[in-house]
Amino acid sequence: MSEQLGIMVCGHGSRDENAVDEFRRAAEALRARMPDYPVEYGYLEFATPIIRTGLDKLREQGVNRVLAVPGMLFAAGHAKNDIPSVLNTYAANHDGFRIDYAKEAGIDAKMIRAAGERIRQALDAAGPSVPVEETLLVVVGRGASDPDANSNVAKVMRMLWEGFGFGWGETAYSGVTFPLVRPALEHAARLGFKRIVVFPYFLFTGILVKRIYDQTDEAAAKFPDIEFVKAPYLNDHPLVLDTLQERVEQILEGETAMNCALCKYRTQILGFEAEVGLPQESHHHHVEGAGTGEAHSHDHGHGDGHHHHHHDHGHDHHHGHGHDHGHHHHPYPHADHPLGPKTLGSG
Repeated sequence: MSEQLGIMVCGHGSRDENAVDEFRRAAEALRARMPDYPVEYGYLEFATPIIRTGLDKLREQGVNRVLAVPGMLFAAGHAKNDIPSVLNTYAANHDGFRIDYAKEAGIDAKMIRAAGERIRQALDAAGPSVPVEETLLVVVGRGASDPDANSNVAKVMRMLWEGFGFGWGETAYSGVTFPLVRPALEHAARLGFKRIVVFPYFLFTGILVKRIYDQTDEAAAKFPDIEFVKAPYLNDHPLVLDTLQERVEQILEGETAMNCALCKYRTQILGFEAEVGLPQESHHHHVEGAGTGEAHSHDHGHGDGHHHHHHDHGHDHHHGHGHDHGHHHHPYPHADHPLGPKTLGSG
């Protein structure tokens, strides 16, 4: 029997009708992008169609191999346990029916860029009255009982903070873990920044996103000297849809993504676009073996008289600008940031 492929987009489901509607629209957008395959969607709970119904629809269309993708940001309990158990049970109950499961969106360069564009929208709407280095970014994640999942939100926050060159960045969570939004905003308000951007790193709306915005309004009323800016959540940003599509295609390619996916030399990372495609070279070949007695016995082809100075004056004088080795460090995009960057001990 020939293989007939279909795609299943698996959501958590929500009691919030708007969230369910947004998920449906995202699944339909994926369907429009992948016209060669039938695309269905379903939810774990709180909404219909449930996942099993979507799988039934695919089977009725002659599909015998499903590429299932979790419409979720991070792999916590739902993506790791609940959805796979529904899919495995279904496959076990239907002979000759195969279901392959894709990775979650995860920390992906496209997702970071989508987040960056949502923050840029908010900054453009707020206007240029406050410089970016006098602005504090608060990224709010869902929060889980899994510190690894929580640390992913911190990583997203750091990449956005550094990508834009904000004055400061803080991470908060909408539930389960700490700091929750209210104490995080109270803390942020004490740090002396004129503008605080609150960005919910959520795919879709729902009671939690609404609470994040409500608590931002409360903080704005409590701290009238600070401008609080509410950035839109991710929703069906084209780069989010690109990521979901890529996850489906990765099943077919048998690809497992290694952490080069976020390497600034290979992919356009927010704020470091100038370094994409730069040749990757070791910046330390001139001190390979230093201290072993063999350090300078190999000839670099550019004279011997210059080696001694590298080790006498610390390293502060030759970072950030080219020195005489025919290579140099790419200028850091925020080299003139008022809160850094200087190496400790160099001034």
